[in-house]
Amino acid sequence: MKHVLNKAASWLAVAGGFLALLIAVVTIVNVTAFGLDKLARLFGANFPAIIGYEDFVSMVVSSAALMFFPYCQTRYGHVAVDVFIKMFPNWFARGVDIISGVLMTLLALFLGYMMINGLIEVRSDNTLSAILGWPIWPFYVPGIISMFLWALIAASQIFESEATANV
Repeated sequence: MKHVLNKAASWLAVAGGFLALLIAVVTIVNVTAFGLDKLARLFGANFPAIIGYEDFVSMVVSSAALMFFPYCQTRYGHVAVDVFIKMFPNWFARGVDIISGVLMTLLALFLGYMMINGLIEVRSDNTLSAILGWPIWPFYVPGIISMFLWALIAASQIFESEATANV
């Protein structure tokens, strides 16, 4: 199970990285277009930038950013305070790991639940992006998948902690 979750988190992070790269490329093209427009105006012409750039970037960033959370959890990359915990006995550190794992799981589940509510509301309102007119609700889906995968990984790590606590 752990291998499957880690593989899914890795693929989701790669997809998020691809989206981040796409944002960077579109931004470079848009900035280049602004520069070319400045030059073209010197000669009485113009060069258009990408129409709807802000819509595209805001919606894709909202998806891409959340896609890294499960991978970060597989690497125990979220904020942890290990410096002071080393002063306490191992059983205390394991207890803190279990409590933080439970809280992390609950947080991810809560965020996933709230994102589902947001998706339902945005879809029922037929909310569209301001410039491009794209429906917004599909951009919630990667985030929802990410939140529940994050919760599964965090929950599985709780049981790993319990298994090592009994050793």
